[in-house]
Amino acid sequence: MRGGTVLLIFVLLLGAIARSPMTVMAAAAILALSYLGWGGLLEWIEQNGVDMGLIMLTLAMLAPFATGKVGAREVLLSFASLPGLIALIGGILATNLNKQGIDLLSGEPQIIVGMIVGSLVGIVLFGGVPVGPLMAGGLTALFLQIYWWLTR
Repeated sequence: MRGGTVLLIFVLLLGAIARSPMTVMAAAAILALSYLGWGGLLEWIEQNGVDMGLIMLTLAMLAPFATGKVGAREVLLSFASLPGLIALIGGILATNLNKQGIDLLSGEPQIIVGMIVGSLVGIVLFGGVPVGPLMAGGLTALFLQIYWWLTR
């Protein structure tokens, strides 16, 4: 059995223990594609998967505008309140961290397993909610920057 297969089975099992169906489905799908010999599709997923996921997340966030659940009035009122302004700042900071997370994951893919295990531990022990590796990557990038700054 290849090392990557062992790691994927480990992630699948951790996902099952953590009751994280998205992690289980993702690990099972990648294992299945690997065993079916669909390397071309795996490469496509590796190169385009993050972008496709971000498109889906953006669609989900924009859908309330199209369904009429959120209108221009609500948007304008949100900017007139302190919580709305704090949310704006939070969005700016989060997207910056997510960009740093993507850069980190692209440059050092071995970090992904640690982030997945950390996310699963957060789910099991602290009742966390898995929202994907980008924020974990962003926080990891921030912590690494602080570490490098402190140790220079």
